[in-house]
Amino acid sequence: MRRIGAALAALVLAGAGLGAAATSAGAAPATAAQAAAYPTGWGSGTKSGAATGTVPLKNIRTGRHDCYDRMVVDVPGGGDVGYHVQYVDRLHQDGTGDYIPVGGGAVLEVRVSAPSYAPETGTPTYPGQVGRPLPGVDVGGYSTFRDTRFAGSLEGETQVGLGVRARLPFRVIQLPDRLVIDVAHSWTSSR
Repeated sequence: MRRIGAALAALVLAGAGLGAAATSAGAAPATAAQAAAYPTGWGSGTKSGAATGTVPLKNIRTGRHDCYDRMVVDVPGGGDVGYHVQYVDRLHQDGTGDYIPVGGGAVLEVRVSAPSYAPETGTPTYPGQVGRPLPGVDVGGYSTFRDTRFAGSLEGETQVGLGVRARLPFRVIQLPDRLVIDVAHSWTSSR
């Protein structure tokens, strides 16, 4: 009887060891996949940051990088620029609600707490025209960006539509005098 009990205990322990080894082996690829994923701060959810002033924006520019495409909103003298960035089904202009078509598989709405005009005079500081591509920005040949549209400026906030290939992870970086929006080429860090 003792021998049967000992043999049964040995089989149970051996089975538990095999199960643990299988679990560890199964977890290894998940850990490797997590290591290749973008770090904290990237994702497709809404991102926003507080404003510190209403200095007007001067320029919007874009650039290409190995793993992401970048949009930069320049606000000289603006300190930390407030923002609200999110994916939307369709871009609608603030104030009028007019639909503004934006090319691409997904639309990222970028709202910046900086007007495109001088608040004291109303004089334009950025030459954007509602519904038109951003002046001086050509996203042809980009991996992720497909289109840009100026949606206007209302009550100290400027609205831009950024057409991207698909709903991909993005991050927003507040820097003195500028706001940076990076959109990844994929959901992993590989090119």
